[in-house]
Amino acid sequence: MPMIVFIPLLKTLNAPRIKPFNAPTEIEQMTKQHPARIELKAIMRLAGPLIASQLAHMLMVLTDTLMMARLSPEALAGGSLGAASYSFVSIFCLGVIAAVGTLVSIRQGAGDIEGATRLTQAGIWLAWALALGGAIMLWNIKPVLLLFGQTPSNVEMAGQFLMLLPLALPGYMTFMALRGFTSAMGRPMPVMVISVIGTVANFLLNYALITGMFGLPKLGLMGIGLVTAIVATCMALGLAWHIHRHPAYDAYPIRKGLSRLNMTYLRELWRLGLPIGGTYAVEVGLFAFAALCMGTMGSTQLAAHQIALQIVSTAFMVPAGMSYAITMRIGQHYGGGDLQRARLAGRVGIGAGAVVMLGFSVVFWFWPKELVGLFLDYNDPAFRPVFELAVSLLAVAAWFELFDGAQTIAMGAIRGLKDAKTTFLVGLFCYWAIGAPMAWMLAFTFGWGPAGVWWGLAMGLACAAISLSLAFEWKVRRMLKRERKAAKTAGLEAA
Repeated sequence: MPMIVFIPLLKTLNAPRIKPFNAPTEIEQMTKQHPARIELKAIMRLAGPLIASQLAHMLMVLTDTLMMARLSPEALAGGSLGAASYSFVSIFCLGVIAAVGTLVSIRQGAGDIEGATRLTQAGIWLAWALALGGAIMLWNIKPVLLLFGQTPSNVEMAGQFLMLLPLALPGYMTFMALRGFTSAMGRPMPVMVISVIGTVANFLLNYALITGMFGLPKLGLMGIGLVTAIVATCMALGLAWHIHRHPAYDAYPIRKGLSRLNMTYLRELWRLGLPIGGTYAVEVGLFAFAALCMGTMGSTQLAAHQIALQIVSTAFMVPAGMSYAITMRIGQHYGGGDLQRARLAGRVGIGAGAVVMLGFSVVFWFWPKELVGLFLDYNDPAFRPVFELAVSLLAVAAWFELFDGAQTIAMGAIRGLKDAKTTFLVGLFCYWAIGAPMAWMLAFTFGWGPAGVWWGLAMGLACAAISLSLAFEWKVRRMLKRERKAAKTAGLEAA
């Protein structure tokens, strides 16, 4: 059923009237605007659809959670445990696959069509390999969960959810690899449309299998995993169909030679992608550590933390989309040899992200009760302690968000320069040498409780934001210095 919905809308996207934005100077040929303004428009043009697709993915996860809650409290607890396991594995894999968009954008900026095509093909192979490894890990994760002290009943429920859910990994990873390709081509709109359609299909199919509509069997947690796998596969096929049919990609014959894996391009992807995946993993680990801290305080603290974190995570989709767009933009300039413009794009992106996150901070500071009220009823005495604590955490989040958005966008800027090791090392140090210890110390040693955990996280993120912003400036300055030195040497030799 999902493919029947995908194809007609993709035919609309295939219309030639949608022009790709390939060359970094295309807008400049049509206008005399200030370069910074041009960069801002280009970044937001890319970021808008990517942000929407990120939010659509969050809605899929929320839909799965709501469907688990309809089954039983036990299904929700066990399913959430399985979902957390799947999330950790998929986020690492997603980080590795993010290298596709970065490297393709660099090749695109350099005018290397052959390289962009071969990198995309290698990205598809890498997606399949990661999916296989991730699926094997998830199918054998029950002993690990028991080792970490999870109750046997929850582990059994998690096993049911993970029976079919790993089948979503091949489709999801392939979709993300192709997303990197289309985004590097300056065409993120198809990704957004397919993501929105996938979200709707995910809800409808989940509801049908939970309630037994149309004579379908009630498959419980396995059904939710099956639906996720079906939708992810259809999303990948839908985006592949769009790329195959649209004339904007005629110069990139991805299907031709796909069966012949080029190890050179695969190694290049792996070298850049592995530290990106590692960065994603250490950041996810930091928030898992925060949840464990809250869990030791009590169920009220943990519930308030989860609600506040859900609100913050939704807002985080904006800088996450901007970060990916900035990576693409800087990658194009870097590949084209225009380091000055790459630096300008990075500065504009970091500044724009700070302004956007300042807006979210204002909302968190002045309207926390309204935000928490979307999840809890203050008039219900049973939820009032959770409500009030979540509101107090959003006051910390007003500062937290500024740093989180800045560090995410700065990471994207550095990756656009084909450097992921710096972001990994800075993230590892700031998250785990500063953020985690400060969270524990403020919460338990100084007795700040839940607010202490969040202030500790904010300190780690602030350290990362400052360090990564400075690292971007330092790296570009050093590259420009080398470029000038090389030009001077070449001039002397010519003389």
